[in-house]
Amino acid sequence: MPTLKRFIPASFVVLWATGFIGARYAMPWAEPFTFLATRFVLAAVLLTALTAVLGSRRATRKEAMHAAGAGILMHGVYLGGVFWAIHRGMPAGLSALIVGLQPLITAVLAGKFLGEAILPRHWLGLGTGLVGVIIVLWPKLGAIGGGVTAETLAASLVSVLGMAVGTIWQKRFASGGDLVAATAWQYVGGASLMALASLAFETHTVVINGELIFAMAWLVLVLSLGAIFLLMIMIRDGEMSKVASLFYLVPAVTAVMAWALFGEQLSLIQIAGMAITTLGVGLATAQPTLARASR
Repeated sequence: MPTLKRFIPASFVVLWATGFIGARYAMPWAEPFTFLATRFVLAAVLLTALTAVLGSRRATRKEAMHAAGAGILMHGVYLGGVFWAIHRGMPAGLSALIVGLQPLITAVLAGKFLGEAILPRHWLGLGTGLVGVIIVLWPKLGAIGGGVTAETLAASLVSVLGMAVGTIWQKRFASGGDLVAATAWQYVGGASLMALASLAFETHTVVINGELIFAMAWLVLVLSLGAIFLLMIMIRDGEMSKVASLFYLVPAVTAVMAWALFGEQLSLIQIAGMAITTLGVGLATAQPTLARASR
């Protein structure tokens, strides 16, 4: 088991990166909140069935409420904000750049609310990783255009805060119960928020075709179940600053996938940015962070 756990961070990064590829297939055919509400409901149903098959311990009312709260933030606010901003014209590269602030915000919150004290080497790693992400994404920013408005910028920033606060909430309040049951309640929370947003702001127009079905199946099974389970394990077992730093690798892996699948250009400077990002993540995760309590 310890040997298998060594592969969890790399597996998580690869699976999480495929989410942006899946979104590319899905977004032309469904509105974002409607799509996400459906995705989260399907994930919750599958996980509820899995708890019955595995005989998992049912979550207490307190555990369910904390897990649903984390799900509202990690799934509803984060993905809802990102998908809505891109749907309204925010360039995907600029959105990803804003989302790249999440590891730094999470490290600050982890220090305040979880007692994690980050060493100078780890701060250097987080900063280096952000520089690498900027280099990787810079060629993709292109013309800013009219999609960058106060509303889309606010949605992108709120999504970042949602993911950062949600992972801290999960670590502090919702990591003690059964992992399958807790994750099911996360999607109940996320689905509730997306359903309300869909009813309030969307027309529920959906075009059913092969691309949409493939994207939904992939995002439910691979992302909402596979990648999220890996994230929950890392949150439960590790320091939040280390876990958050892995998100820096996602844009680079996504760029490689887009190059392989869609023929998108991958320049030498982007490859250099990937190397810098990898160095930053290595600095941020090479040594254990110290807890104030241990001083």
